[in-house]
Amino acid sequence: MRRNEIIINRKYPGLNPVVFGFEDCEPRHSYGPAVRPYWLFHYVVAGTGKFHRDGKIYTLKKGEIFVIPPYLETYYEADNEDPWHYIWIGFTAESDLVQILDLPVIRAVGLGHIFEEMKLCLSLENGKSAYLSAKLWELYSALLETGKAENDYVEKALHCIREEYMTDLSVEELARRLNLDRSYFSGLFREKMGTPPGRYLHMFRLEKAAELMVKHKMSPSTAALSVGFSDLYHFSKAFKKHFGTSPRAWCNERLI
Repeated sequence: MRRNEIIINRKYPGLNPVVFGFEDCEPRHSYGPAVRPYWLFHYVVAGTGKFHRDGKIYTLKKGEIFVIPPYLETYYEADNEDPWHYIWIGFTAESDLVQILDLPVIRAVGLGHIFEEMKLCLSLENGKSAYLSAKLWELYSALLETGKAENDYVEKALHCIREEYMTDLSVEELARRLNLDRSYFSGLFREKMGTPPGRYLHMFRLEKAAELMVKHKMSPSTAALSVGFSDLYHFSKAFKKHFGTSPRAWCNERLI
């Protein structure tokens, strides 16, 4: 059974629902590779499946959420023997709220009732969006408490990266601020994010540079310096490796 409910985008501030649904998947049912223009949570009610994000594959089971950020390419597929049943909700989120959301997989055992209660929106006509917005806030509050100690270091590191990527911030500096051994910090970060902190910081800077060039019409050299690259040649080489083309060519293609 599949149900994809129509949710009117009311543009609520903070956490704003845009899609909602649930599905008992067929064996090997898959979606992607694809991107979405909003955040998307899939809560696994039963069964299992695989989730591909940032070059890593996660096997999910009951009580876990796989997280799809806006415009990030992902792929997921139900297990052949025990296909998953999940509930999904898509939403927009203000930037200062996304830190806890930016994990590939969230262990949410004990929070399934919130997703099940979201289904009550099906009986509403005018209040669907408001009801789901309230449930998103309830979920967000619960996630802030669930696994708090386990995720604190990674959340703080992500905050530093987002706020200071334009400086000479390094993995060593992040570990120092958290009073952690560099190797231990790197392992913790990789376990939670699916990628080493150095690579995450590197990719984050490149994505921000691309955004500056397209949205704010900055030159490649200005964009490079603005995101922490002091060497333009190194920036161009890294950009081409990540995006498959030079900064100027990539930018020109999107300004046509």
